[in-house]
Amino acid sequence: MALKGFSHIGICVRDLDVSTRFYIEVLGFEVMFTVAFDGEFAATMERAGMFTSRMMRRDDLRIELLWWPDDQATGDGVRRPMNATGLTHLAFRVDTIDELYDIARRAGGQAWPETLTTVPGHGVGGGDLQNVYVTDPDGTRIECMAGTPDLAAM
Repeated sequence: MALKGFSHIGICVRDLDVSTRFYIEVLGFEVMFTVAFDGEFAATMERAGMFTSRMMRRDDLRIELLWWPDDQATGDGVRRPMNATGLTHLAFRVDTIDELYDIARRAGGQAWPETLTTVPGHGVGGGDLQNVYVTDPDGTRIECMAGTPDLAAM
């Protein structure tokens, strides 16, 4: 099997419209397409029934929001600890984090200002590096980093 490349990250959501709004308004994604399925992927999803797949993009990143209309999304919506195995967070570079808290809250997510870390002299050009977390409406942890280099350009 020859690996061709990365495709997308899948995120299960409780409310497709609320989560779509969050990813558009806070992180700048746009909807590519939305498709409803009724059993075609039961083996892959390891569950029967309908679900909706909404593919979204921002630059070269793709996420798939997965929503089950029978209200069967599980989990408590609490952000996972960073030392829990598996996917811990998504990360995005931002110009500044000053207005991030209000934007995340207005779009149905949460802001965690107590997670703000500033490391003087470790940012681009010797400036400050700042990291802070917000969460999407379902508790997915999203790291926002100001002053960090563009890893895609490296």
